[in-house]
Amino acid sequence: MPFSLQRPDHWTSGVIFASPHSGSEYPDWFLENTSLPMNALRSSEDAFVDRLIDSAPDHGAVALSARMPRCLIDLNRGPDEIDPLVVRGIPRHPLNQRTIAGLGVIPRVVAQGRAIHNRPIDRAEAERRIDAYWRPYHQALNALITEAQARFGQAILIDMHSMPHDALSHLHDPRPEFVLGNRYGLSAAARVLDAIAGVIEDEGWRVRRNSPFSGAYICSTYGRPGHNIHVVQVEIDRSLYMNESTITPLPEFDNFSGRLANVIRRLSAFDSGAISGESIAAE
Repeated sequence: MPFSLQRPDHWTSGVIFASPHSGSEYPDWFLENTSLPMNALRSSEDAFVDRLIDSAPDHGAVALSARMPRCLIDLNRGPDEIDPLVVRGIPRHPLNQRTIAGLGVIPRVVAQGRAIHNRPIDRAEAERRIDAYWRPYHQALNALITEAQARFGQAILIDMHSMPHDALSHLHDPRPEFVLGNRYGLSAAARVLDAIAGVIEDEGWRVRRNSPFSGAYICSTYGRPGHNIHVVQVEIDRSLYMNESTITPLPEFDNFSGRLANVIRRLSAFDSGAISGESIAAE
């Protein structure tokens, strides 16, 4: 199974926490076809985010996490975002900026522009990865959203990611520690984004909205706020809980995880139709 799905005994209100970039299972056949050391490959992971959300079922929400690494398949890209520089036999076609940068569904590079593959891969291999890893994850995610909408009249997907500390180096201090994205209102209602931001800020963390990350494929594909399906992308500064050079948890990882579990607990009972400030903030 290319993903891990944890369901609560009692799903409270249709909230899903997902981590599409925390996979860390590197197949031998993949490692045989790259010259990059493991730490370089892992630089593109949202390392340990799956651990940070594993308390969600204890609080009545679903947790869905990738198992395959982002440098092998990027689950936050569309299956047609294929880079002709990394996949042979793909016709030249208009590319978006992510794909041009080497960050398509089959990534060409990891952090600092380091090339993943020793040579381009065949189109058949790209399609095999999409069929084996991408489609099952999105089938599971779509099924959860459909089920939540049917059972609760709402689906709230909180798409969890991490960002390098230096990703915000262009901002003046104090820098935000979390960046929330709702594609400027297209993937989640403003009231939902504000409520999530408020819960995070209650834990003492600084929050910024939609810049420099407003949400990618998952937000644009699944977010339908007019139908009460809200998707918010959450980016966490990695330096809060991990050593970015060694990709290891900091000594204070458990403390950070506990504080984030408080956020998860409060958001797991989220009612998007009752957010006037009281359904969450009153706790």
